[in-house]
Amino acid sequence: MTRIRVLLAEDHTIVRKGIRSLLDDEPGIEVVGEADNGRDAVAQAETLVPDIVVMDHTMPLLNGLEATRQIRKLLPQVHVLILTMHTNEEYVFQFLQAGAAGYLVKQTAPNELVAAIRAVYAGDSFLSPSISKTVIDEYVRTGESAGRAAFDSTLTEREREVLQLIAEGFTNQAIAQQLQISVKTVGVHRLNLM
Repeated sequence: MTRIRVLLAEDHTIVRKGIRSLLDDEPGIEVVGEADNGRDAVAQAETLVPDIVVMDHTMPLLNGLEATRQIRKLLPQVHVLILTMHTNEEYVFQFLQAGAAGYLVKQTAPNELVAAIRAVYAGDSFLSPSISKTVIDEYVRTGESAGRAAFDSTLTEREREVLQLIAEGFTNQAIAQQLQISVKTVGVHRLNLM
C-alpha cells in the first residue's frame, strides 16, 4: 500500500502534536516531518518532497500564504492543504490562487482532515463545508455581472446540482449519496466549479 507522505507546518506545538497523533493512527498516511514556521516548512518540503503539506495560515518568519506560493513554485507536484481558524473569504481566495489544493477550518472533525488529505492526494480539491458556503456566497454576491452568464453557461446540469448541494452545506460524501455518484466524482465537479 502506498503511504501518503505528509509534512505538518503549524507553529503551535500542541496543535501540531495533536494532528501528528491523529495522522499516525491512520493507515496509509505517514508524517515525514514537522515545521514550526514558514521558512522551515519550505526548506523541509524541498528536502523531504512530501505528497501533502498541511499548512497553517499564520506562522512566524514566513506566513502560510507565502510559504504555499514558494512550495508550489519550487515543487509543483506537492499539494498544500490549508488548516486554519480563518474563514474570511479573502484568505480562502488568496490561498486557492496561491495554489492550495484545499482549505479546512480547525473546527473541522478529525475524520474530515483525513478525508481532505486523501482527496487532495487523489488530485481533488477539498474545502470545508463552511468554506464552500463562503465561496458560493461570494459567487452569488458577485454573480450578477456578465461573468455569471459565462460561468452558468459552462456548467453542466450535474455541476449545478453539486453546486446547489455545496451551498446547502453538504459534505462530499453526502452529495455523493444524494446524487448516487462516487465521492471522487463529486471532487471532480468541485474542482470544475473553481
